[in-house]
Amino acid sequence: GIRLAPKEKVEVPVLFMPAEMKIYKAVVVIHVVRENGENWPYKVTTGSNTDLIRNVTVAENGETQGIVWIYPINGTPEAPQQKSVMIRCQARQRVEQRVELLLIGVIMPSATALPDAGNSAEVDTDEPSNTTEVTDGSSATLEFLYELQYQSDEIRSQLESLVGMQLVEKEWDTESRIVTLIFNVVFAPSKPMRNEATIVIQCTAGGLWKFPLVFIATEPEVDDVINIEAVGLNKESIVGFKLTSQT
Repeated sequence: GIRLAPKEKVEVPVLFMPAEMKIYKAVVVIHVVRENGENWPYKVTTGSNTDLIRNVTVAENGETQGIVWIYPINGTPEAPQQKSVMIRCQARQRVEQRVELLLIGVIMPSATALPDAGNSAEVDTDEPSNTTEVTDGSSATLEFLYELQYQSDEIRSQLESLVGMQLVEKEWDTESRIVTLIFNVVFAPSKPMRNEATIVIQCTAGGLWKFPLVFIATEPEVDDVINIEAVGLNKESIVGFKLTSQT
């Protein structure tokens, strides 16, 4: 019953309130007819374009009675963002830290929902995203995709070569519906900095989890102490030393 003038725009609000961490699908259908009830004179025949036949409603005389637009809606629930994990290291040093991430509200598949892939994980740091499969020992398997995302290309250029991430352990609790993924994060900064990144984990059965990471590199140790011995009052004393650039 919405009246729309020629070239007028109308907004179609879509509200998404997921109750569980799973994939939701719906379709928004918009059907337009003439206000005076008349048909468009164009007649749809068997030889008409397939897309056209699907997107119109036809009257008994073959004329176009209405035009239909169909918009698929895919809803992916996203868990509330967790507290930031701090990874601190002195510049020109290297630190390895185990980061334990809890995925709460995971929908457990039935024993016949997915094939048995075993308790395995594939990690390839050269790819933008990685895949891990989690199993409870039965034929029910969950598959997760994860990647480290950066807030900007500038932060990516500063952090990408300094940070490494590898999945080392995974398990699930079927009663609490919590999947635990434990990562080994390596941070080897070359200079003092403070930058942020986000581990984004997506379950193929539905659900998205984001975990912020804050990388802090503190001042490095003093390289050396330079002693200058005075040769007398109001006379210059000079000491020379070399600096080597690592880049």
